[in-house]
Amino acid sequence: MRTSIGRYSVTGTLGEGGMGVVYSAYDDRLGRPIAIKMLRAASSDPAARDRLFREARAAASLNHPAICQLYEVGEDAGDLFLAMELLLGESLATRLDRGPLPLQEAGAAILGILTGVEALHRQGLVHRDLKPTNIFLTPHGVKLLDFGLAFSFEAAAEGETLARLTAAGMVVGTPQYAAPEQLRGEVIDGRADIFAAGVILYEMLSGKPPFAGRSPVEVFHAIIYEQPPVLSGGAVVMALDRVVHRALGKKPADRYADVEAMARDIRAALALADTNSTVTPRAVTRLMVLPLRSLRPDEETDFLAFGLADAISSALSGLQSLVVRSSLAASRFASDAPDLKAIASDAEVDAIVVGTLLRSGGQLRVSTQLLEVPSGTVVWSQTTQAPVGDLFAVQDDLTGKIVESLSLPLTARERRMLKQDVPATPQVYERYLRANEMSRETGQWRAALELYQQCVADDPHYAPAWAGVGRMFRLIGKYMKEEGGQEQERAEAALKRALELNPDHSVAENIYAHLEVDLGRAEQSMVRLITRARERPADPELYAGLVHSCRYCGLLRASIAAVEQARRLDSRVRTSGAHTFFMLGDYEAVLDFQFEAIPYMRNLALVMLGRTDEALVSLKAIDSGTENRLLHVTRALELLIEGRPDESFAALQPLFTLPDPEGRYYFARHAAHLGFREPALELLGGVVDEGFFCLPALARDPWLDSVRAMPEFGAILRRAEHRHRQALISFLNAEGDRVLGVSHPV
Repeated sequence: MRTSIGRYSVTGTLGEGGMGVVYSAYDDRLGRPIAIKMLRAASSDPAARDRLFREARAAASLNHPAICQLYEVGEDAGDLFLAMELLLGESLATRLDRGPLPLQEAGAAILGILTGVEALHRQGLVHRDLKPTNIFLTPHGVKLLDFGLAFSFEAAAEGETLARLTAAGMVVGTPQYAAPEQLRGEVIDGRADIFAAGVILYEMLSGKPPFAGRSPVEVFHAIIYEQPPVLSGGAVVMALDRVVHRALGKKPADRYADVEAMARDIRAALALADTNSTVTPRAVTRLMVLPLRSLRPDEETDFLAFGLADAISSALSGLQSLVVRSSLAASRFASDAPDLKAIASDAEVDAIVVGTLLRSGGQLRVSTQLLEVPSGTVVWSQTTQAPVGDLFAVQDDLTGKIVESLSLPLTARERRMLKQDVPATPQVYERYLRANEMSRETGQWRAALELYQQCVADDPHYAPAWAGVGRMFRLIGKYMKEEGGQEQERAEAALKRALELNPDHSVAENIYAHLEVDLGRAEQSMVRLITRARERPADPELYAGLVHSCRYCGLLRASIAAVEQARRLDSRVRTSGAHTFFMLGDYEAVLDFQFEAIPYMRNLALVMLGRTDEALVSLKAIDSGTENRLLHVTRALELLIEGRPDESFAALQPLFTLPDPEGRYYFARHAAHLGFREPALELLGGVVDEGFFCLPALARDPWLDSVRAMPEFGAILRRAEHRHRQALISFLNAEGDRVLGVSHPV
C-alpha cells in the first residue's frame, strides 16, 4: 500500500474496484481526514485525461450538502487521483444487502438523491452512473459520489456518448442502472439520471432491481423492451410505483422532464402514508396459466383444456401479491412448444403454468409445470391423477401448489377465499367448466347460460355459477337487442346472490360494478370498487372498472390514474380510457390509446382535431354489411363530415333509447353540433338523470356550444354539478385519492 499520494498521507484502504483503489488519507496542510481515489482508467489516453479534468473541474465548483465534496484532481507518479470528502456511514449497496428499506427511509433517501442530481443538472452535468455503490448514506443524509466523472450537457450536444467514452477506456457504467439510450450509445441528457433514479427507488422498495438477467445481454434486453413487476403494498406504494413507472419510460420523452417534477410526485405519494404505517412493499408476481394440451383428442374431456386453466386463473385472481393474466390472453400463446421469450415480453409475465391432460378409462392424468420466464427454469413439476368425475380436486390441488411454490404471502381473507366455493357435486363443477368454455363464443351465450342455471339449480350455494348466470344475463341484455329487456334485473339478482355467498368473489364483484354503472349507479359502483381495490390492489379489472365509474362521476383525473394502474398491472387489459381522454379534450391521447374494432372514437377524435379527410377515408372503409348498433353512429359521423345534417341526425335517431347513458351523451353532443337543439337537450337531461354526470365534459365540450346559453342547459348543468359534488365527497370518504394516488381527482 502506498504511504502517500501527492501531498496527502495514506492511512488505510477503504475499498477496491474496477476503476481503482480508494484510500483513507490525511491532509496535513488543512488538518482534516479525506478519501483518495486512485484511477486506473484514462491514465494512458491523453484525450480521456483532458475530458476527465474538464468535467472534474466543473464538478469541483459544486458545494452542495447532497454531493460528496471534491477537493482536488491530481497526478502522482503518472496516476490520476481524486481527493474528496471522507464520509461516515455506508453505501446504499451495503444497506441493500440487508434487504429493502422501510417506506419512509426509502422515500427520504430518494429525495436526497434527487436533490443532489438536481444540483448537478443545474451545473450542466449528467451523473450518468447513478447506482447504489455511488450513493452513500450518512448520519446527516445522502451523498452522491463519483460525480467528477459526470458528463456535461455541452459534451452531449457535441455528440459524445456513453459508447464513445467507454470505447475510449473511460467509465464503464453498470448495466442495471443505465437508460435505454445509454445502452444504445445515443446522446443523453438529465433524463438518463431520472431513469437510474427510478431503478434505484424500485430496488430500495422491493429489495431487487427491476431489470434482471443472467448475463449483461439479458439485462440490456430487459431494460430496452420489458416492464418490471408492479409494486404492491397500499396507497403509498401504489403512488410510488406510478412514479417509478414514469421514471422508467423507455423513451426520454416518456419520463419526467426534470428532477423536481419527479420529486414533487414522490412527496405527494409519501403524504398519503399513515403516521403508523408499517406496509412492506413487494414486487407483484405476474402469472399466466396457459390452456392445457390434450395428448389425445377426447370429446369427453377436450373442454378441460381451456376450462381447467380458466378455473385455476379465476381461483387465484384477487390475491394482492399476484397478478393473473386472463385466460383469453393466455389462449393466444397456446402451442405444443410455447415461445417463453415471446410470452415474457408480449404478456409481461414472470411465470407460466403449462401442462397436458390425458384420460385413461375413468381416470384423468394432468401433468403440469410452473416455469419462470423467459429462462424456462422449472419451479415445480408434478402429475396429478384423479377420477374424471372429481375435477375440482385437480383444480384445488394445482391452485395450492402454485401459491406454495411462488411463496405468496396470504392474508387471512385470502386463505379463506382460496377455500371457498367448493361445488356440491362433481357434476355441478363439470357443467360449470363446460359453461365457461361456451361463454367464450357469442353464439353460445344462451347455451352457457342454461348450463350455469342448471348448476345453481343443483347447487344453490355455488357462487361461481351464480356469477356466470349474472355475467351471461348482462352480456345478452346489453348486446343482443332482440331480448325481452329484463336481463339487467336478472343479472343483478344473480350477482347479488353470488356476493352473498362469497363477498370476496372478484369476478362477481367486477361484473356487478359494471352493471351498476349501466343501471345509473356510478357513484355506488365507484365506492364499491375503491373498497375492493384496497383489499385487492393487484387486480387490474378493479381499476378498469374504476376508469368507467370515475368518468361517469366526472372525476376524470381519477379515471386516468385508474387507467395507468390497470395498465401497469396488465398492459393489455381492456379499459374505457379512450373515452376519458375524450372527455378531457385530449384528442391526441385518444388516437394513441387504442384502435377499436369499429373505430368511432378514433374517427371522432380525428374530426375534433380537424383531420376530417382522414376520418372520412376511415369511415368509408367500415364494412356496412356487419350488423352492429355502432354502425348507425359511424354512418352519422360520416354524413356530418359530408355536410348532410338532416341525414346525419336521422341516422342517429334509432339509438336515442339505447340503455347506455354515456353513449347517448355522444348522440346529444352530435345533435347539438348539427343544430338540433331540442332533441339534444332532451337527451342530455336523460343522460344526467340516468347516471352520466361528467361535469367537466358538459362544461367545456365545444359541440355543446349551441345549447350552452339556453336555460334548459343551465338546469341540466346544475343537476350534474350537484351529483358530481356528491360523488367527489363519496370518492374522498372512501379514500379513493389514497387508493389511486391522486391529489386532484377532477
